[in-house]
Amino acid sequence: QVQLVESGGGSVQPGGSLRFSCAASGGVLSYYMMGWFRQAPGKEREFVAGIIWRDGITYYADSVKGRFTISRDNAKNTVYLQMNSLKPDDTAVYYCAGRALGSISYFEHDYEKWGQGTQVTVSS
Repeated sequence: QVQLVESGGGSVQPGGSLRFSCAASGGVLSYYMMGWFRQAPGKEREFVAGIIWRDGITYYADSVKGRFTISRDNAKNTVYLQMNSLKPDDTAVYYCAGRALGSISYFEHDYEKWGQGTQVTVSS
């Protein structure tokens, strides 16, 4: 069974950058859409960015548009999230997720497979 394995993240000062990777372990990424979500303390999990695996079309939450970039490498079965100009409000646990059904969704309950989550802390 395919597992999503995240790497990257950590602590950074405001204005800094981080990059996440989400790789498929035990198989091939065959989801229609891959997404990145985040959950800050005391808040609900929210959509950050998504990409249609087949054609690379991307979607972003307004809060990260222009700062974050989602991309994928089909050969490596990996999806990335490049985060620039980080702000303290970006502090959260970040998750990658896969959606099999062939339609776009920004809602966590529409995603079937999840990575383990990785902490990002933005603080001076």
